[in-house]
Amino acid sequence: MKFIWRAVKFCLNLFLLYTAFSIFVILFFRFIDPPVTAFIYAKSNPLLGLFSTSDIIQKSVKIQHVSKYAALAVVASEDQKFFEHFGFDFDQIEKAMKENEMKKNQNKKRVRGASTVSMQLARNMFLSPGKNMIRKGIEAYYTLLLELLWSKQRIIETYLNVAEMGKGVYGIEAASNLYYGKPSLKLNAAEAATIIAILPNPTERDPRKPGKYLIIRRDGILDQMDAIGGIDILYEDIRY
Repeated sequence: MKFIWRAVKFCLNLFLLYTAFSIFVILFFRFIDPPVTAFIYAKSNPLLGLFSTSDIIQKSVKIQHVSKYAALAVVASEDQKFFEHFGFDFDQIEKAMKENEMKKNQNKKRVRGASTVSMQLARNMFLSPGKNMIRKGIEAYYTLLLELLWSKQRIIETYLNVAEMGKGVYGIEAASNLYYGKPSLKLNAAEAATIIAILPNPTERDPRKPGKYLIIRRDGILDQMDAIGGIDILYEDIRY
């Protein structure tokens, strides 16, 4: 019994230590832009990545230096209830589960995701690519901490700064400079929607050469940007 109690006590202390460390890291990055994320590190050159991320193009900017249309396009495309939920959109999760079960019965491989912006940010910052139940649990853990300890403004700001938006390109500022030759603050609605339209497969599409699919997806995002209320929905939670 003593051995079992010691094992339980050790695991409990380990969990408390991990929780304390996680809270410290998230509070730290609430004020300091992360120089790299787990996802960026995993996608960098496996040899050079041990010492630098020189093969990565990324630049962090404050939300006030990003076009309002970029933030709106992310909400319209990726997470329309972003300002309402606490990290998880359970309606979308339920719909995705039903749809994926139907596709599974029809032997269709492509599945629908239901990740919110907060969930995607938690995954990008702390987890390497991969899919399993343990990873999902850790993702949910970090999502809750982000929602508890960060503002909605900080979440979407950091998401816009670290999301993959091309091969070796991370963040809206780097993407805007690469694709349109100007800072992200100058992006108009169509340009912002086109960049966001390449998600979730940013390495397979190029906003400079939009094909039929990308144009249709861009136009759909533009329609949704208007449908959810336009840039007015940002002002309550984001200070420009």
